[in-house]
Amino acid sequence: MSLAAIRLIGFILGIFLVTLAISMAIPMITLVVYERNDDLAAFLWSSLITLICGLLLVVRGGRPDAGQLRPRDMYLLTTGSWVVVCTFAALPMLFITDISYTDAFFETMSGITTTGSTVLSGLDTSSPGLLIWRSMLHWLGGIGFIGMAVAILPLLRVGGMRLFQTESSDWSEKMTPRSHVGAKYILLLYCGLTGIGAIALWLAGMTPFDAINHAMSLISTGGFSTSDASLGHWTQPTIHWVAVAIMILGSMPFTLYVATLRGNRRALIKDHQVRGFIGFLLVTSLAVGTWLYFHSDYGWWDAFRIVAVNVTSIVTTTGVAVGDYTLWGSFAVLLFFYLTFVGGCSGSTAGGLKIFRFQVAAALLVSSLKQLIHPRAVIQKKYNGHPIDEEIVRSLLTFSFFFTITIAVIALGLALIGLDWTTALSGAATAVCNVGPGLGTIIGPAGNFSSLPDAAKWLLTVGMLLGRLEILTVLVLVTPVFWRY
Repeated sequence: MSLAAIRLIGFILGIFLVTLAISMAIPMITLVVYERNDDLAAFLWSSLITLICGLLLVVRGGRPDAGQLRPRDMYLLTTGSWVVVCTFAALPMLFITDISYTDAFFETMSGITTTGSTVLSGLDTSSPGLLIWRSMLHWLGGIGFIGMAVAILPLLRVGGMRLFQTESSDWSEKMTPRSHVGAKYILLLYCGLTGIGAIALWLAGMTPFDAINHAMSLISTGGFSTSDASLGHWTQPTIHWVAVAIMILGSMPFTLYVATLRGNRRALIKDHQVRGFIGFLLVTSLAVGTWLYFHSDYGWWDAFRIVAVNVTSIVTTTGVAVGDYTLWGSFAVLLFFYLTFVGGCSGSTAGGLKIFRFQVAAALLVSSLKQLIHPRAVIQKKYNGHPIDEEIVRSLLTFSFFFTITIAVIALGLALIGLDWTTALSGAATAVCNVGPGLGTIIGPAGNFSSLPDAAKWLLTVGMLLGRLEILTVLVLVTPVFWRY
């Protein structure tokens, strides 16, 4: 890697830090509005430290016209930006709360990666500045991942965006020379959906402050709440259904939203991934809701609503909860563990394996079975109107393999540290899949991660980063060939 590229990456990271420092003005304004000036100094100092470091990187880094980043340089920039931003975004939590930097960094990484795992309690009485900052971390991380999914992941063939370059996403091919236009569309959509979600939650019964926080958390499929009880704090069914709608909107491919705005009105409806995603949520919620109706005192509609919130939350990797579903029995516990791996659509804010990988795997299975029946037949494998070539199959297998291995290694590490197998396995899965809550009494929907050893928190932090950046984006940095000129 050339020195010019490193200096340019430093310049861009400096811009990120300056932007982060400026964004800390929002929680400061919130504190002034709510007359909680006792926490104002924490954000002032955090903003000042971040601003100074950002300006130093800008001054010392390369000028924008000093060089051009190659595709492999973008991997270092992507991973580096997540780590550097988390390092400084953790400062307000360190100054406001009585927690260690390990806890502050864990909470921040959980926010930026839209995981939603938390070490904090007493959220109902926490500082409004801290609460809005946590939600902002989700919101910023969500739009950051969308940008990476559209611009970076296709280079590794792990984001699946190549499979969706049909007429429904024709804009991506036309706008490659003007990617800033596509970014503007996505940013406007993201802000618009956040605003609509906040208004809908407010009209459904939340306070304006809670509505804004949850809109940012839900559209980014993050999971941070302003209450320890998460969405269970609000008993109004309308709030729960609005939350389900926002989570689903955040889990759709944003490129297809753009295609819809650019005139292709059937972009979302015709897309195989979207239809599979909605169908999976509907069938699973109906089936589990009916099961809960026969195994609880809930009426059918209430059972369906509670299940719909929790199933949508886990599948979309949001992590909010209405009640503790681990108390429903071993069937529910195992089912929700399976759902942890599913994920939303490619090109969305959701994590997990993503729906399209399951669909491509199913298409490959069907074609393999047909080949067994007709050995000499030439069977073309297609998905979403495009042929599935060997490169896509290879990337699918590579990602799925390392995804599984990463969870297994982190789970073994957590068990070695001393955690029980349920906490270790579900903790590793929820970190890499960016879901939030795990299973068991410690990190389940009714618990949090505060009691875990520091070593476990750092290991889970690495898992969150790997999962959010879809593993290969980070692993490519440790290959010797990456650092050769």
